[in-house]
Amino acid sequence: MFLLCSAHLASVIKVAATDLSLAVKKKAADVSPELKGSSIFLIGMKSSLKTNLGKQLADVLRYYYFDSDNLVEEAIGGASAAKSFKESDETGFYDSETEVLKQLSSMGRLVVCAGNGAVQNSTNLALLRHGITFWIDLPLEIVARDVTENPTQFPSFEISTSGSYPEVMDELCALYNKYKDGYATADAIISLQKVASRLGYESLDDITTEDMALEVLGEIEKLTRVKKMMAEAARPF
Repeated sequence: MFLLCSAHLASVIKVAATDLSLAVKKKAADVSPELKGSSIFLIGMKSSLKTNLGKQLADVLRYYYFDSDNLVEEAIGGASAAKSFKESDETGFYDSETEVLKQLSSMGRLVVCAGNGAVQNSTNLALLRHGITFWIDLPLEIVARDVTENPTQFPSFEISTSGSYPEVMDELCALYNKYKDGYATADAIISLQKVASRLGYESLDDITTEDMALEVLGEIEKLTRVKKMMAEAARPF
């Protein structure tokens, strides 16, 4: 009886996941024409959820996916080289970040998981205006857990990932306070806590990448609708 119930539950979960995946693809097909190739920039603290969200959005919209931190590291010569460069020449390092962002913002049909360098000065914030920007707002506890479980995913030039959970939390809090004003310039905020509350989830861990993708696509639909209305209102009689 237990095995039968377990099998039935697994079947229900699989069907629900399939339905959600189809819903994401349908919503993407609906909003894609209105996007007209505009790129999407995801800002906020780095995490596996943000990365997976970016990759899924790129997949359903048929866009290219990039991680700006990875591109900066590649341009400088690797993670350790990037960390040394920032420590020895912070201005030069920031110039490298700006150059990467400048190249990305000049292109279309991209989903970019942007690092904190994207919001660290007015020049970079202006470059983000070439696309639509979303602040993926995650509780720091989740980001800290993510970092301690998978240290290699966070850029070594920004945080020491060898510390304990409390040490990582302290570093993340400092980073958040440093960049939160830049995050707040996004066109829309996608809050993990608000998504969980709206969907009736008891735990934030219940939220799927598909849930977040639907939230982003829904916001794109709203933003493009408002932009279209403003353009029509500005037309001469």
